[in-house]
Amino acid sequence: MDMPEKAHQTAAREYDRLAPIYEERWSSYIEASIAATERRLALEPAGQLLDVGCGTGRLLARLRQSHPEWELTGTDLSTGMLDVAHRRLDDEVSLARAPAEQLPFANATFDVLVSTSAFHYIPDPARALAEMRRVLRPGARLLITDWCRDYLSMRALDRWLRWRDPAHFRTWTARELKAMLNTAGFETIAIERYRISPFWGLMSATARAPR
Repeated sequence: MDMPEKAHQTAAREYDRLAPIYEERWSSYIEASIAATERRLALEPAGQLLDVGCGTGRLLARLRQSHPEWELTGTDLSTGMLDVAHRRLDDEVSLARAPAEQLPFANATFDVLVSTSAFHYIPDPARALAEMRRVLRPGARLLITDWCRDYLSMRALDRWLRWRDPAHFRTWTARELKAMLNTAGFETIAIERYRISPFWGLMSATARAPR
């Protein structure tokens, strides 16, 4: 078993265990981070959107209400989290169990790809970004929201989790994420750093697939 596959299994087991209590335990963080991501999506009238690491489907549920004309799809590693998402979304949103490094979709399928609070779990971010680019249509938009290592609190959290939580891979700085997006061939890259609480420092990176 290679390192990414082992990391995927570890993360899946951890979130299968947490799924029944996930939203209650981190309700304020989930609401604030999803709201920050939704504000930055700026969706056009219609299209196809993929949420990578969709968890319990909170963002997809909000988008289903605010943009019913969009065709929505979500992926996650955890069967437990996807079970919660299925109950929330019924059959109106397509859900699939898959790692970010191996998305089960054809080339040039989506107009928008979003990922919230999942990038620090991905053991092969270069491969994941290549997959994200592959499934996006030319000129389509990418939005990644995640913890930002530029903040002292996030550096401390990253060190603690890398010691205590085998599901956690790494928290990145804005500069590192921008470099990875450049290497993956994305264009029009912009990264915004901000706090959603005195502790939580996030970044949202927007980019476009090459035309």
